[in-house]
Parts: sequence; C-alpha cells; structure tokens
Amino acid sequence: MDSNHPCAILFDFGQVLSLTPDLEQWERMKRVLGLDEIDFQESYWQYRHAYDRGDLNAVSYWHRIAEDYKITLGDTALQDLIDADVRMWSRLNQPMVQWLHRLQQTGVRTGLLSNIGDAMAHGLRAKFAWMGAFAHAIYSFEHNLAKPEHAIYRKAAEGLGCSPAGILFIDDKAENIEAARAVGMKAIQYDLNNHTAFEGQMEAEGLGDLLRR
Repeated sequence: MDSNHPCAILFDFGQVLSLTPDLEQWERMKRVLGLDEIDFQESYWQYRHAYDRGDLNAVSYWHRIAEDYKITLGDTALQDLIDADVRMWSRLNQPMVQWLHRLQQTGVRTGLLSNIGDAMAHGLRAKFAWMGAFAHAIYSFEHNLAKPEHAIYRKAAEGLGCSPAGILFIDDKAENIEAARAVGMKAIQYDLNNHTAFEGQMEAEGLGDLLRR
C-alpha cells in the first residue's frame, strides 16, 4: 500500500464515530427494568457480544436479560429499551464524522465495520442518512460474525474491493486493532479522550495528508 494513498479507510462506529454512551439513556433502561447499576451493568454486557454477532436479536437479547431477573417484559417496555439503546449510542464524535464526510467528498473510499445488533443498526441508519454513504458497510449481526474474528475483516476487505494491506482500519479497542493487523491491515487505535494523539499517529504513519482533506 502506498502509505499516502490507501485503497480505503475502514471505520468502527462506537467510540470512533460516536461518543461514549449517553448516561441519561443508560439510566432510562435501568428504570424500565427496575435494576440497580451492578445488575444492569453485568446483564447488559453479558449478552452483548451474542446480540452484536446475531446469535440473539433485539427481542431475544432484552428478554434474556429480563428472564434472568424474572421480569415480565411487555411490548411497550421492550420498545422503550430498544429506543433508549439506540439513543445511547447516537451522540456523534464530530471531529471524526466531519473528517469522514471530507474523505467521502474528495473521493476517498470509506467503509464501516461495526459490531452491532439488528435493532441498533436499523435505528442508527434511520437516524443518520450519512451512514448510507459508505462504499461498503459491514454490520456484524448480518454475517453472524463479530470483531475480533478474522473472517469479518476479510469480508470487509472483499466488500471494499481492496486487499487487506490496502486498508487503514480505525477502532477504539486494542483486540480489534490486533486482529486487523493479523489479517494484514494497517490499523490505528482511536482514543476518544485524545483526538490529538490520533492525528499525531496519522502523521507518524505518513498519512497526514488525509487529515487535511
């Protein structure tokens, strides 16, 4: 890959294009279920990978949590949970989203590779029309795969029409970055708390010209 001109830039969504979860929506979900912080924290994440991977859908995910605490979950409560979950991840990281738009406007091929469940993906795509502008988007639930499984990175590369070596991947989690590198991608870990460090890493990798698009 010409370091100044990758074939494509592949983005994660959560805590790269979006900010940290909205705590108001987190509290809303706790109230709907009637759970305290410790129980809800454990339950939310216990089944999250299965939801993202498509082993569970939104309905079975929330019912699984409710069943663990013998909670009866009606249709209204279920919809409230799904809505709050989407809203929780809907605050945008404007520096990265604006950069994404500039890349697309100047003809740089961009892709999305997100660990995300069905209702989350549908909700975010309905909320943000720009999510339809990627050259190719991989939503994990649609493939019954999730990062850091190597196969999902290869699917992303195939969809973008690039070799893995021609892709720059940006994600917030170290294990996802390591997996991307293992399949041959160039990868940079993003820290929401230090956007300047990301820009510095881009410069160090010889990719600074892309930041100025």
